[in-house]
Amino acid sequence: MGIMDLFNQISSGQTSTGPVEYIIVGLGNPGIQYQDTRHNAGFMAVDTLAEKLGADVKRIKFKSLCGECTIAGKKCLLMKPSTYMNNSGEAVVEALNFYKLDTDHLIVIYDDISLEPSKMRIRRKGSDGGHNGIKSIIYLTGKDTFPRIKLGVGKKPHPDYNLADWVLSNFSADDIPKMKEACGHAAEAAELMVAGKINEAMNKFN
Repeated sequence: MGIMDLFNQISSGQTSTGPVEYIIVGLGNPGIQYQDTRHNAGFMAVDTLAEKLGADVKRIKFKSLCGECTIAGKKCLLMKPSTYMNNSGEAVVEALNFYKLDTDHLIVIYDDISLEPSKMRIRRKGSDGGHNGIKSIIYLTGKDTFPRIKLGVGKKPHPDYNLADWVLSNFSADDIPKMKEACGHAAEAAELMVAGKINEAMNKFN
């Protein structure tokens, strides 16, 4: 990056030298075999946000791949935990403790089988809803009071279909463009939420 590019970012409020104020976590599983699966919708959304903001989520820290960006003048940490889904809370708690942040400065993006691809729901808080990644975060933080963005990945083809097999399966060709659009919406919602406009985000995307 050139000096003028850096100056322009500083002038427009796109960069911050202060401490991390928000943590945005996308949930998923590490490894090429899981890259395009339904369970990795959270990773996909964080990658979309990072690309939009010119951030690299490549640094290994807090049992995660991490990157930093600035949203609404606030420094944010983008995280993709490498703990595998069921232990996501380990990475999240480590980062929260390091930056001395409460869960109200945490945004979690993850997959939801009750919503169709392209659909999205924003919540201020709530139960784990049977999602093991959220269950781990709630258990290890002791709180369910963190905002979250749920990305629809589609329901099981039939009730007897194994849930693990379903969430670890790839999106259909028809669903891929829908998920790309949803990830773009999730990125925009996360920006609004960091800026203190969660009501606006909920009105726009819920």
